[in-house]
Amino acid sequence: MVDISASSKWHEECGVFGAYSHTEDVSLMTYLGLYALQHRGQESAGIAITDGAWMDVTRGMGLVNEVFRHQLPHMDNQYIAIGHVRYSTTGSSLLANTQPLMVNYAGGKISLAHNGNLTNASQIRREMEEQGNVFQTSIDTEVFVNLIAKSKQPAIEDKVMESLKKIKGAYCLTIMTENKLIGARDPHGFRPLCIGKSDTAWVLSSESCALEVAGVKYVRDVEPGELVVIDKDGLKSYKFAEVEKKAACIFEYIYFARPDSVIDGQCVHDARFMMGRILARESGFKGDVVISVPDSGTTAATGFAYESGIPFIEGLIKNRYIGRTFIQPTQKKRDTAVKLKLGAIVSAVKDKDVIMVDDSIVRGTTSGKIVRMLRNAGAKSIKMCVSSPPIGYPCYYGIDTSIRKELIAATKSVDEIREYIGADALHFLSIDGLKQSISEANSDDMCYACFNNSYPVELPKDDAVGADKYVFEHAKKK
Repeated sequence: MVDISASSKWHEECGVFGAYSHTEDVSLMTYLGLYALQHRGQESAGIAITDGAWMDVTRGMGLVNEVFRHQLPHMDNQYIAIGHVRYSTTGSSLLANTQPLMVNYAGGKISLAHNGNLTNASQIRREMEEQGNVFQTSIDTEVFVNLIAKSKQPAIEDKVMESLKKIKGAYCLTIMTENKLIGARDPHGFRPLCIGKSDTAWVLSSESCALEVAGVKYVRDVEPGELVVIDKDGLKSYKFAEVEKKAACIFEYIYFARPDSVIDGQCVHDARFMMGRILARESGFKGDVVISVPDSGTTAATGFAYESGIPFIEGLIKNRYIGRTFIQPTQKKRDTAVKLKLGAIVSAVKDKDVIMVDDSIVRGTTSGKIVRMLRNAGAKSIKMCVSSPPIGYPCYYGIDTSIRKELIAATKSVDEIREYIGADALHFLSIDGLKQSISEANSDDMCYACFNNSYPVELPKDDAVGADKYVFEHAKKK
């Protein structure tokens, strides 16, 4: 979405990547993989490497190319690397909270990168602190590291699996020891994780879009509740938990994932294109042109145009050189920020009945600004289509969302939202329509909690605290 001012989009926490090879440059592979996963997090990036004896990590604030502007991590004979790009959902955007985390413990050295959110992290961390454990960050990921370090199991695989059985929530992990690359996906499969392979290398990645650039081919997805271990003997698979109910995040298909990724057998582009087609059928909107809010609404908009026969044109242009998102303190500056990010093409929309397609409305502030922008450019009418149902409930599984009272669909009807954003008509994709769009995956294996309040994993007992991304920082101030 366009809002570089007050985060009208939901943001996922991060992307993870890991590479194992005795002949390839695993640091470069990981750098390229993170570059392909940059859309999953723009706050910070990091890469950890090992040569089997030594382990080192390089982390920094900013985009991948900013953090590694001058040099990639290097070590003679390095053969394992893991990487991370971050958008914070637990803990502030600080250097101390960047990943991968690296620690020395009685069993050796370990580095770990995490995508997701633990719903019982506060409870576990509080118990550990009472036992004398020291925490250096304010992110839930550090709970993993401490659980692994405290485990009495002899093998690292057993240490990790014992630790995973104690946690709840959403997670995909890449873990590196001096001689093994490990990946794990939570029992519900909230977050994606896939495996790639070439003749000389193994790779773990949050999305399949990062595999080709790293020089490997897609093998399969890591299954929910599965731990994979890659070492000199190849790949081994372990089942650490039974899958009670799969609950992959539906927003991977709506917004988060890159369109050229395939997740659990479903091409993301195909799903979004079908969302647009079904939007055209459900809404019945007529107009002169179909436009998108770039880039996240574009695929659905082309699907709408294909189904309706109404031509798709570029009505909004995105400034691709504005860099990372940022927050402005005043309304005037926030409005200026949107204008910097997006511009209306007057000749394309003037005197036209415009159908505008976007993927979601969270707070509604940015949608209103775009509608005003189009009206100022001379659009005769603006009908808005949204390729997701109304978002009425927060996410606790690794998405940085508002508290419920800040979600516009929690307090306003569709018609009230339409009036608030200033559109002439508004249609949200139905949940049934959304399910029809995911034709190659099992639509019943998805999490729709942000739409229907049906959470597949128990929530924090204190929702006010559990939903707070700064929970560990606030706790220290008490």
